[in-house]
Amino acid sequence: MSNNYRIYGLALRSDLAIPGLCALPQVPPATDLHLELAAQPTWVKYALGLPITAVRSRPALLLPGDPAFSVTEFASGQYFLLTYGDGTRFVTDHACACLWGEPGPGLSHEDLCVYLLGPVMGFILRKRGFSPLHASAVSIRGDAIALVGEAGAGKSTTAAALALRGWPVLCEDVCAFDECGGKFLVRPAYPRVSLWPDSTEFLFSSQEALPLIVQGWEKRFLPLDGTRAYFAGRAAPLSAIFLLAARSTDKSAPYVEPISARVALLQLVQDTYMNWLLNSHQRALEFDVLTRLVTSVGCFRVTPSSDPARLPLLADLIEAQTLRMVAPDQYPAIGLSARNV
Repeated sequence: MSNNYRIYGLALRSDLAIPGLCALPQVPPATDLHLELAAQPTWVKYALGLPITAVRSRPALLLPGDPAFSVTEFASGQYFLLTYGDGTRFVTDHACACLWGEPGPGLSHEDLCVYLLGPVMGFILRKRGFSPLHASAVSIRGDAIALVGEAGAGKSTTAAALALRGWPVLCEDVCAFDECGGKFLVRPAYPRVSLWPDSTEFLFSSQEALPLIVQGWEKRFLPLDGTRAYFAGRAAPLSAIFLLAARSTDKSAPYVEPISARVALLQLVQDTYMNWLLNSHQRALEFDVLTRLVTSVGCFRVTPSSDPARLPLLADLIEAQTLRMVAPDQYPAIGLSARNV
């Protein structure tokens, strides 16, 4: 029995159910990615027997539960092996049309799917020609905003705070977009936002208020099922990019300030997803895409407060700035700093 899903605009067909995704009511006319997770298929055995032509590694980030990650290329890019420090691994073909994966020793299918929905899909989007941002995205009045930043910057927490105000979430951590007629459309990902325990406790007054992503993991998730928060199931035009800076102890924080396209570009080239995999030619192409992106949307630097109690104020500022852009006749000019509140 096959299970059919849609994520980042791609139609997936899997031989096992994928926790975190909602099954499609009907089988799509075409499938973009076939997942074989129940057993290792013969094409994987063939791929792993080919000569290795490149290995690229990314060290573990300075966050708990983030293992080292490496990409092994076989036969000049005919196949790729994605390996994590806990033994979890995936194999995909050159076109990223087929994917196999197995959890590491002692891990479960649910553990495997956590990697699948995040970094593995990020890799697949990369290989399919996208330039995904390391960002979460929220839809406000039908327009998307991207909250961009490195790991631990507060992208998901800020997206969750906006979601609890009724604004649907498009994606977390990996933000894929299409360029159409001078506009950029953000693709919806999956209906949940993952949160660390401290964020869960602040937003809901208890670390146990949300379900665990997987038993044995620290992270929990906010379901975007319409109970507390909503999922934006359709692509939305990107109207603004908010680049998250380091948290500040200044009493005026949080604050939002407009920045030039040039300044935004210099930071954004560092905050695309898995950009460490790019060669010089691919970096040049991505630079061109990002140049068009920052000149077509509003760009802002956000300085959050180191005091978590000021997160609602940060959400106020981002929400108000966005509403000024998407509905200027209905929302008057406001201050962009805690000084004005």
